[in-house]
Amino acid sequence: MHPDLAESYLLALRFFMVVFLESFFQGLGVSATLNPYTSPFGEVEGFYLAVALFGLRYLRFSYSESCEGDVVTFPIIYSEEFLQHDTGRLHPEKAGRLTASVEALRQAAFAEQLSWQTPTAWQEREVLPWVLRVHRQPYVEAVRRLAEAGGGRIDSDTFVSSQSYEVALLAVSAWLDGVDQVLRSGEPAFVLARPPGHHALPEIGMGFCIFANAAVAALYALSQPGIQRVAILDWDVHHGNGTQEIVWDMPQIAYVSTHQAPFYPGTGQAEERGAHNNILNLPMASGSTLAEYQPAFEQKILPFLREFSPDLLIVSAGFDANRDDPLASLALQPSDYGLFTELCLGLTRKIVFGLEGGYDFRALAQSVVAVVESCLQPIKQRV
Repeated sequence: MHPDLAESYLLALRFFMVVFLESFFQGLGVSATLNPYTSPFGEVEGFYLAVALFGLRYLRFSYSESCEGDVVTFPIIYSEEFLQHDTGRLHPEKAGRLTASVEALRQAAFAEQLSWQTPTAWQEREVLPWVLRVHRQPYVEAVRRLAEAGGGRIDSDTFVSSQSYEVALLAVSAWLDGVDQVLRSGEPAFVLARPPGHHALPEIGMGFCIFANAAVAALYALSQPGIQRVAILDWDVHHGNGTQEIVWDMPQIAYVSTHQAPFYPGTGQAEERGAHNNILNLPMASGSTLAEYQPAFEQKILPFLREFSPDLLIVSAGFDANRDDPLASLALQPSDYGLFTELCLGLTRKIVFGLEGGYDFRALAQSVVAVVESCLQPIKQRV
């Protein structure tokens, strides 16, 4: 190359690098103007310093952009419309369960990482056809008519108010949204909805439950591309007799339940295994603590689920096995649910958590926080 041409290239390159060098200093808050002819650096030293500083600035910019792109949010599917299911001031399954949980989540250290999502209106998606795949049409119609008449009782402890029919359908829609969210992202989500559903039988609701949210969500999930098997883990203190009856003869759905026994509703014996050995019941004695629960998870629940190999895990997340819950006599702590969550996440991150029971507001709220915190923790470590 001709010497004059080489010198021109070098000068042009020095101009280029000096521009970025000045930009770098300005980014640090330092005013600097460098002349490519009178730079205080020697030609070689100045060139390499400029390259080094430019590279450092580039890496700094790239790292900043990367961090901004890795901001993690956790989906909470919730609507204040769920508060309109009015069971009465003295009923344990009341709106305060949700307001206490929402307040605790908004005050949690990770509150800024929560993505609050409004469930799809049940009229805007085909919720009713999915409900009718699980429940008898005469029962669904009876709930609608009862609500239109101003409300009443389905059984001795399951109430329907004037808004309950539509709220119960919205709850189902929220669980379906949870399935969509998890299958889309591959990460867990929490459906904070009521009324609960795991006691609802095909022909009648019971035990505070109107429609079988988890079972409907499982059937819906099986209709999605690539989903061949769905597992439901129910850690509510009561056995989910409705869920079990619905999935009993469905080989593509597994059901696992830990529950106090003997206790309401009287089902869930260990011998109840399902038509396809797709059911695992683990009755827990009164007073059971983490000392009994953790071995049950590690030695029975997780091996059963691994063998079943679900494409999606749905957790019927009841929190009434807490020591402080007024309706039962197990002795878990809110932090124990965080451990259960960690164990489930070791199996799959595709988990839909959906609220079932839990009637001590403080213990319920702390348990919900523990679950969400465990879902976020592995992500924080990965970032």
